[in-house]
Amino acid sequence: MKRISLIAAIVFITSCEATKAHHQKTNTEINTETPKDSSRLAELDRYWIELSRTVREGDFEGYKAAYHDDAVVIFAARKDKVSLPIAMALVDWKQGFLDTKTGKVNSNVAFRFSQRIGNETTAHETGIFYYTSVDSAGNSIASHFTHFEMLLVKRNGTWYALMEYQKSSATQEEWEASK
Repeated sequence: MKRISLIAAIVFITSCEATKAHHQKTNTEINTETPKDSSRLAELDRYWIELSRTVREGDFEGYKAAYHDDAVVIFAARKDKVSLPIAMALVDWKQGFLDTKTGKVNSNVAFRFSQRIGNETTAHETGIFYYTSVDSAGNSIASHFTHFEMLLVKRNGTWYALMEYQKSSATQEEWEASK
């Protein structure tokens, strides 16, 4: 019995370690992906592409649909730090989407990630987003880099944001380094 337990423990430890790799010279851990991770990351990449599209095209309903009804957004990067239900934040953002849709402004958002953790139905994504908005005369209305975290769940095959945490301002240098 002890021998079976020992063999089971060795198999378990070996299988756990098989998903980790270390840099040969620095002995630092290198993140490796399993096929399940690759599938999840591909799905999440599509989520972020779609979220960017909704901002670029002023698709308010599409943007709203990317969030769980009970989602929360935390604004810690601004002077008046606040946590709000997504429904309240969407009220504030709606005019920007309408202005983009009608061509009054040109808005865009791009995302880069420093950490992506999850499984088949949950994800925690950390990174920087770069949001820009320019009026029809070409004047910059907004241009900012923001460190953020997003917590997502997958329900019935669709990813939804549960929490958006806008942590702090980022710099262009940090954005460039996150390629």
